[in-house]
Amino acid sequence: MYGSCSQIELEKYMNETRIVTVAQELPEYCRSTEEIIPFVDLWLANEDDRFRRKVVKIFEGAAVDKRYGIMSIEEVFTHTSFEDKNAIYVREVKKLGEAVLRKALQQSEWEASSLDYIITVSCTGIMIPSLDAYLINALDLRKDVVRLPVTEMGCAAGVSGLIYAHNFLKSNPDKRIALVAVESPTATFQLEDYSMANMISAAIFGDGAACVLLSSEANAKGPRIVGEEMYHFKDATHLMGFDLTNHGLRMILDPSVPETIAFHFPGIIHPFLRDNGSSIEAVDHLIFHPGGRKIVQTVEELFGKLGKNIDDTREVLRAYGNMSSATVLYVLERFMKKGIPEGEQGLLLSFGPGFSAQRVLLEW
Repeated sequence: MYGSCSQIELEKYMNETRIVTVAQELPEYCRSTEEIIPFVDLWLANEDDRFRRKVVKIFEGAAVDKRYGIMSIEEVFTHTSFEDKNAIYVREVKKLGEAVLRKALQQSEWEASSLDYIITVSCTGIMIPSLDAYLINALDLRKDVVRLPVTEMGCAAGVSGLIYAHNFLKSNPDKRIALVAVESPTATFQLEDYSMANMISAAIFGDGAACVLLSSEANAKGPRIVGEEMYHFKDATHLMGFDLTNHGLRMILDPSVPETIAFHFPGIIHPFLRDNGSSIEAVDHLIFHPGGRKIVQTVEELFGKLGKNIDDTREVLRAYGNMSSATVLYVLERFMKKGIPEGEQGLLLSFGPGFSAQRVLLEW
């Protein structure tokens, strides 16, 4: 019946996915970069003085004013085993996940028992059963709720979760989904690793949690997902990720990431928008994951040439650091609060291990 229909025409026969609310939750500990630097100096006291000064400059130039953590700064800079740090991760992720899901449900005036699907996202620790199993018990979700834990997708996974949610909802009317992202990069910090990747990740990352509630109900309010797509960079698995070592998860962060993004940028943006009946000129709001200062600068320059800005992305990086998968959802939350006029469009964009770009087009 629909054999000759275009993709855009087919969408008319599918349910709409709407983002109903976005909530955030932060761990109890918070330190400014200025307060962290003395601990960095102490940590590197036995290293070459020029190297130590270079690392301090990395922290000072990271465009992160403060960040939150599941551990005190003293614990972060204390030699502990992978087992001990992961135990803290498991304990605190459960707390943050429950708190942020409860907050989102309260904001939307939904009952926990009304959820049909729960997606949990995290890559900064290991826990089996995954977080969603604990949230089912803590909030007394239905026995038939569908679970999808998303791991190993890094910073891209917040947008990946939205993509998975949309693909479920567009085929299932009158359903509700909770997407919960909880990350603790501080639990992966390696005291024994003096590589630049470890120094840069320590300077830019922080901990946090976010929850997005989505619905395919006819009366749901909020921006609708017009389209979504993943873009995979071939032969680029070396660019970003973790190595699992005896000391924990060791960061992989190739310095060529910004230039790789710049090279692929036209192919990431323009065909996707065209396939969804839009263009960069029609996009009013850029909801970009703040991966770090250099990545933000690269994308800002690329979008600036197109007459766009990513001011909200820069502000989230400044106020919280990069919280891996949860960070782009903090940027999204800022836009959800803005009272954006009907008909305006927003583009979500994040990058992560694989190497990949994840994109979602929204319309208010």
